Amino acid sequence: MNSENQIENDQNVSTANIGWWRAIRDSLAGKQHDFTSLPIPRAILLLAVPMVLEMAMESVFAVVDVFFVSKLGPEAIATVGLTESVLTLLYAVAIGLAMATTATVARRIGEKNVDGAVNAASQAIGLGVIVSLLIAIPGILFSAEILRLMEASEETIAVGSGYTSILLGTNVVIMLIFLNNAIYRGAGDAALAMRSLWLANGINIVLDPCLIFGLGPFPEMGVAGAAVATTCGRGVGVLYQLWGLRRGAGRLRLAGPEFRFQWAPMLNLLRISLGGIGQFLVATASWVALMRIVSTFGDMAVAGYTVAVRIVIFAILPAWGLSNAAATLVGQNLGAKSPDRAERSVWLTGIYNMAFLGFVTLVFVIFADELVYALCKDEEITRRGASALRIMSYGYIFYAWGMVMMQAFNGAGDTGTPTKINLVVFWMFQIPFAWYLAKQLDVGPQGVFWAVTVAESLLAVVSILIFRRGKWKAVQV
Repeated sequence: MNSENQIENDQNVSTANIGWWRAIRDSLAGKQHDFTSLPIPRAILLLAVPMVLEMAMESVFAVVDVFFVSKLGPEAIATVGLTESVLTLLYAVAIGLAMATTATVARRIGEKNVDGAVNAASQAIGLGVIVSLLIAIPGILFSAEILRLMEASEETIAVGSGYTSILLGTNVVIMLIFLNNAIYRGAGDAALAMRSLWLANGINIVLDPCLIFGLGPFPEMGVAGAAVATTCGRGVGVLYQLWGLRRGAGRLRLAGPEFRFQWAPMLNLLRISLGGIGQFLVATASWVALMRIVSTFGDMAVAGYTVAVRIVIFAILPAWGLSNAAATLVGQNLGAKSPDRAERSVWLTGIYNMAFLGFVTLVFVIFADELVYALCKDEEITRRGASALRIMSYGYIFYAWGMVMMQAFNGAGDTGTPTKINLVVFWMFQIPFAWYLAKQLDVGPQGVFWAVTVAESLLAVVSILIFRRGKWKAVQV
C-alpha cells in the first residue's frame, strides 16, 4: 500500500472509536502512551495539543515584552528587536542541541531503552550548562558593542544595553528551558514541557509591568526590567523542569547509575547537535542580516519590523509545536523499526499544520493593522508593521510544510540535510534577494519582507522533494 492510500486510511479512522475529547484531556493530563502503536491521528493529537500550547506560551514571552516595552518609545522597541535578533544566534545553539536531544531520547524510548534515554538526557543538561557559560561572559562584557555592531543608534544603546547584558548574561535559563523540554518531548511527556512554559509565562506576565514601570514595591527599571522579568520567569520554569526530571514525573527519572556526566557520550551528543546548530545558525544569521538591512531605514522601520515579527512568532511557534510532534513520532517509530509509520506521521502532521496556518493567514491579512496597533499605539509603527505582517503571512501555507519537513529530518537525527537546505535557501538566495529588492530596486523594507516570503516558500518545496527520497530512514543515532 502506498503512502497516499495509507494517509487516507489513517484520516478515516472513526472518531467515535478514538474519542477525540478524551484524547485531548489525556494529553493535557500527561497520561503515558506508547506512540509507536497508537493510531497515527491519535498519536499526533496526544503529542501536538501540549506541544502547541507549549510553543504558544513561548511566543507569549515575545508578545508580552514588546507590549509593555512599547510604552517606553521606539528606542526601547528597537532595543528588544535588535537584542532578539542577536539572541536568535543563542536560540540556534539551544534549538540545535535540543533537536539532537529529542532525536536521541526518542530513539532510545522507541527501543524501550529507558536507561539509555536517561544517559542521553544527562549529557544534554551538562552540555547546555557548559555552552551557556561560554556565551554569558562576552554577553555581559560587550553588550553595548553588540548593539553598536547591529547599527543601533546611540540613543537605543543608552536605553537598551542593560537589557542586552541581562539576557545574554543569564542565557543559561534559556538554554536549559529548551533542553529540558526537548528531553520531555523525546520521551513523549509533552504535557510536562507545556506546564513549565505556563509557569514561566505566568511569572513573566506579572513581573513585566512591575519591573518596567516600578509598580508597588518594585524598582522602575525601564526596558531592563523586561529582561529581569523574563529571566525570573524562565528561571522558575527551569527549576520546575529539573524537579520533575529528578523525581521521575514522566517516563524518565534522572537518577541512578546512568545519571552522570560523561565526556564521551557528551561529545557524541555534541557531534549530532552540530548539524542542528549549523542549521539554525544559518537560518538565524540570515534573520540578523535581514534586521541589519532593515536598520538602515531608521528606528521606526526597525520598530515596525520588530512588532510584526513578534506577531509572526506568536503564530509560528504553535505551528512549530505541531511540527515537534512529527519529530517525536519519527524518532520513536524509527527506534521501533517502523519507518513507514514514521513517514505517514509526517505527511499527516503536514496536512494539519497547513490547515492551521492557512487560517492564520486569513486572520493576519484581514486584521494586520488592528493586531499591530494593539501592541503599539503608534500610527507610523502600525503602518510599517502591518505591511510587514501581511507580506510575510502570504507564505504561511508553505511555512507549514517547511517546518514539518525540517522537524522530520531532525527527529530522525538527520540534522545535516536541513543545514544544507538552509545554507542554499537563506544565505545564497534570501539575503542577496532582500538586499537587491530593498536597495537596488528601492522597494525599501518591504523588499526584505517579500524576500522572507519567497525564501521560506522555496525552502518548503525543496524539503518535500528531498524528504520523499527517504534517505533519512537509514540514519543511525
